[in-house]
Amino acid sequence: MSRFVDKLRNLSRTSISPMGFQPSAREADGAAMLFVAGLSGEDIKEAKMVIDIKADAWLILSQDFDNKLVKQAVKTLGDVPMGVFMKDAGEEKVAEIAELGCDFAVFDNNAAITALHNEGISKFLIIEHSLDQGLVRAINNLDVDGVFINKGEESFITVKHLLVYQRFVELLEKPVIVILPSLLTSAGLSNLWQAGIDGIASPPAQPVEALMELRKMIDELPRRAKRRRGKVGVILPHYGIAADVEEDEEEEEEEI
Repeated sequence: MSRFVDKLRNLSRTSISPMGFQPSAREADGAAMLFVAGLSGEDIKEAKMVIDIKADAWLILSQDFDNKLVKQAVKTLGDVPMGVFMKDAGEEKVAEIAELGCDFAVFDNNAAITALHNEGISKFLIIEHSLDQGLVRAINNLDVDGVFINKGEESFITVKHLLVYQRFVELLEKPVIVILPSLLTSAGLSNLWQAGIDGIASPPAQPVEALMELRKMIDELPRRAKRRRGKVGVILPHYGIAADVEEDEEEEEEEI
């Protein structure tokens, strides 16, 4: 099994202990949110420099990556799972990434459907904020292990983004990870946690100190209760006129 997917599954099992009971060792060590460190994929020194921040996974966000560098990064990071974002992905490209030792692949909805067929690596779909909600719900039927939400063009997360994140979490049965446009404050991170986000991916080329502070903020988040996903029903519009007509019909039936 993919190590990254395994961490996401353990995350969903984490729950808050009842009042008066001490949490088990597993619950105490469980994360409230996963931390994916973003890499530019331009220099192996980048991976060596930030290896001590204890990220849960690494993701090369550049679409133009060098296979040799990817292989070196996988070796450098050891047991920490690493993924790559691929453009124009297909079965051959996904297989190539798996052979390099990557734990997971991330591709957009323009990828060939053959990208879904490789069983040797976990697969994640990256989507935009503007994706139709019906299509978001349809992702539940795809053979992917989770969803990354793209950072968009803005340099910060807006209130609208936060609302979209929460709605996507309600619609999806799969884990949701947000790619950050910039590093967050503790309050901003808490907003994402409250929205139900399972993990965040930091932008590449960040100072080590800043990434370590982000790791610390994640570790300080409270553990969330286990929640049910993708169980949101369809809410139909309800108008006062229609309601009045229905009440009139019921009154006529009673008179008869």
